[in-house]
Amino acid sequence: MKPQTQTSNWFAGAAMVLGALASNNLSAGTAFVHLFEWRWNDIASECENFLGPKGYDAVQISPPQEHISLDTWWARYQPVTYTNLTSRSGTESELASMIQRCHAAGVKVYADAVINHTAAWNSGGTGWGGTPWSLTNHPEFSPADYHSNCDIDNYADAGNVWNCRLSGLPDLDTGSGYVRDTLAAYFSKLSNMGVDGFRIDAVKHMSPADLGAILGAAGNPWVFSEVIGAAGEAAEIQPANYTHLGRVTEFKYGTDVASNFNGQIRNLETIGESWGLLPSSDAVQFIDNHDRERGHGGGGNFTYKDGAKYNLANVFMLAHPYGYPKVMSGYAFTDTDIGPPASGPQDCGNSAWICQHRWGNIANMVGFRNHVDGTPLQNWWDNGDNQIAFSRGQKGFVVINNESGGLEQDLYTGLPAGDYCNVLAGDEPCSGDVISVDADGYAQFSVAANSAAAIHGGAPAAPCSDCIAQNFPQLHFRGTPNNWGAAAMELVADNTWRTTVVFDGSSEQRFKFDVEGDWSWNYGDSDADGVLEQGGGDIHTPVSGRYRVEVNDQTLAYSLTCLSDCGALQSNLPSLYFRGTANSWGSTAMTLVADNTWQATVSFDGSTDQRFKVDVHGDWSENYGDNDADGTLEQTGADIYTDVSGSYRVTVNDAAMSYSIEAQ
Repeated sequence: MKPQTQTSNWFAGAAMVLGALASNNLSAGTAFVHLFEWRWNDIASECENFLGPKGYDAVQISPPQEHISLDTWWARYQPVTYTNLTSRSGTESELASMIQRCHAAGVKVYADAVINHTAAWNSGGTGWGGTPWSLTNHPEFSPADYHSNCDIDNYADAGNVWNCRLSGLPDLDTGSGYVRDTLAAYFSKLSNMGVDGFRIDAVKHMSPADLGAILGAAGNPWVFSEVIGAAGEAAEIQPANYTHLGRVTEFKYGTDVASNFNGQIRNLETIGESWGLLPSSDAVQFIDNHDRERGHGGGGNFTYKDGAKYNLANVFMLAHPYGYPKVMSGYAFTDTDIGPPASGPQDCGNSAWICQHRWGNIANMVGFRNHVDGTPLQNWWDNGDNQIAFSRGQKGFVVINNESGGLEQDLYTGLPAGDYCNVLAGDEPCSGDVISVDADGYAQFSVAANSAAAIHGGAPAAPCSDCIAQNFPQLHFRGTPNNWGAAAMELVADNTWRTTVVFDGSSEQRFKFDVEGDWSWNYGDSDADGVLEQGGGDIHTPVSGRYRVEVNDQTLAYSLTCLSDCGALQSNLPSLYFRGTANSWGSTAMTLVADNTWQATVSFDGSTDQRFKVDVHGDWSENYGDNDADGTLEQTGADIYTDVSGSYRVTVNDAAMSYSIEAQ
């Protein structure tokens, strides 16, 4: 940021198509995008129309809290209140809708969180959502909730950095129990709305202990911390001190890549921890971000203004196995303080928005990275200067020509023989030329100056004009019904795979889906929400009979449909919904997992007023609570209070009308 002041699913029933992506404590996927200063409604449309279909794992959004009333981009980084979520990007209801729509498209949502400080501009005013404030007086905070009024003047002193003001911004006392609880409640509110993780701003200005306490009180959501790691600063505020809390931004990566693309890219084979970077499993890296493209917080990065080198640097980042890469996508600017354009990107038809994430050489490399995930860098080749090539195991191969002359080379790819689409030859993965790999694994590459080529097993060449659309090259069913063998599924319609399975209803019955049939690229459902995650947990089901199993390889939704000999589960209620403070009193459908037994997984935050009920139809017309707090439900009974925190399984028996809560 640039601060500114003025001075496992249990299936039941005959057919089930299961819903949206679960929201909390998810692992990092392969690549995500920062839609900088996009409005919530525009992000929702982009998830549906582009991010989901292209395979982006997640979208980082601008800070969802009320901020100062100013048109600059950095106004978003001066919080006024954490209870009113109205911001330049939209209303709280639009935020909630966007999260749901992105999840339905298979895209996670990471929120930028500004918790180190509050607003300072003009020493007070009225926030974007109409909230009045002054320098250390906000709806949640009074002067006693801040560190003393001192300015940071010595980055070699961690105490000075942690306890004094960054550019005059009032520094919250994150060691205070009240401040910690208030900030934790903000995280919990967003998590309960479905936010999957957080980018935490200005982390080196908070001690690891303080931040850890806040995150712990919020149920330890998935986070990555912004820590610049500047040379000469105190050891305590360097990136490695924060990795135990989650991933950390690796600013040095972008400058290292840029310096080599301005020098010789033949050196980039080993970029990683041996270069002084964070371990790959701890890093979130980028070619540029919203600060660096404006020259704030240091320079040396490529930006969209660097043209071909910027494009090729992103291709390299997405091809190389290091870290969890973030793609930057913002708007055009000359004034480095200017805020976003008055009108939205309009599906990136508005030229005021750069939309780097839609550039073919970047977007199609996300699909490449998804396909080769988990494979090592192999078969490195370079010309001793600025032409390089390498494979990712036997799944993908990339060639980068950072020279002013063309590249003509016969290269060993390590891939199986066949015809592959050059996914960097057009906006669509198979809209350009075809590259043939021979029986020995070699292919001839002709790559123009300052451009790249890439092939992978997820984009085989398709000579027909009426082929069925697919994101997976193939798909296999594997589970206890077939002794974990690899049963090939059939592509029956666009993005739709199908097979027939006979289930026996055994207590340990479970299954997963495997793309290649060798477990290198497999999917399960860790959150029991009907949407697959790469490397997810086994999918448990108690059903018996002959079932059609179906997977959509675009939305990653899956379903079981009874075909014959299916035993139906018994229940006294037609449906059941969990409703409480944990889901803002929304209606979360519970699943009939056994006779008369309904279950739902709920993320509780342990707040003092935490409570819930169950609702048969989702409209309060027939609801149940517990008047006596004895574990037995009564119709229209009292709210059920609980002080638990974390992920819990809520179970209701509609015969005994009993309920229980068990930690996951």
